[in-house]
Amino acid sequence: MLAMQIHDRYKGYFFILPAFILLVSILGFPAIAAVLQSFNLMWVSKPSFTISSYLRLFQDAEFLGSLVNTIIFVSTTVSFHLLIGLGVALLLNLEIKKRHVFRVIAILPWTMPDVIGGLIWKFIFDTLPGFVNGVLIRGGMLAEPIDFLGTPLLAFSSFIFAEIWRGYPFVMLILLAGLQAIPPHQYEAGAIDGASSIQSFLYITLPNLKYMVIIAMILDTIWECRLFGMVYSMTGGGPGYASQVLSLLTYKHYFQFFNTSYAASIAVVLAVLMLFVSIPYLRITMRREV
Repeated sequence: MLAMQIHDRYKGYFFILPAFILLVSILGFPAIAAVLQSFNLMWVSKPSFTISSYLRLFQDAEFLGSLVNTIIFVSTTVSFHLLIGLGVALLLNLEIKKRHVFRVIAILPWTMPDVIGGLIWKFIFDTLPGFVNGVLIRGGMLAEPIDFLGTPLLAFSSFIFAEIWRGYPFVMLILLAGLQAIPPHQYEAGAIDGASSIQSFLYITLPNLKYMVIIAMILDTIWECRLFGMVYSMTGGGPGYASQVLSLLTYKHYFQFFNTSYAASIAVVLAVLMLFVSIPYLRITMRREV
């Protein structure tokens, strides 16, 4: 009888075992290979353990600049994604006619591949045929076009602006799902007690959205840390490496400069940073499941 109970308890694991093995093979092997390659132990003619690639990171001005760019870029975009995503989610949660149409419109930027989005915004900020320069010149606000993507600060700011536009629907969807999960009777009780709209938002909406905000912030941070297509197609990390982030730097060293060990060390550092960011998410989800 006991053997039958144990068998029934672990029966489900046998059904997910093929998918688990496939997932570990697809994700686990590249991760292990990157770690081994960063220590010069894989895919080299003479393997030898060394940490020279990691020591080089702290002496590389381009890496340190890209790290700072990544921190600024991720913190800025995630902050605006939360603000805009929450605002749009609140509007889309209202009882209005044809709100499903507005939801489709609001989510359109997220449906666009980041490479395509980067190319579109590259054309919008272009010096000569660009939409922004055209509007400013025809409106009499500029005498000559501005080189948005050729000036370090403007290029980085334009890249951040474009990703804020493209990425906010991801956070919006998470928060909209959280808003729809709030029991209506809480708002009814608040209205009976004389709570204003602002008080209902502060004491009912925000407390109920606390976990959803944290989850959205962590997932969006991980996504933005690994963003590649937008910056590659829009600015290419330039001018110089003014708008370069760690994901693009990894690509350049691996596929353009063929510094495979150094590129792997950058990828490992980025993965470790994302792992630390993901720990709160794992703790929240595991706690809620328990």
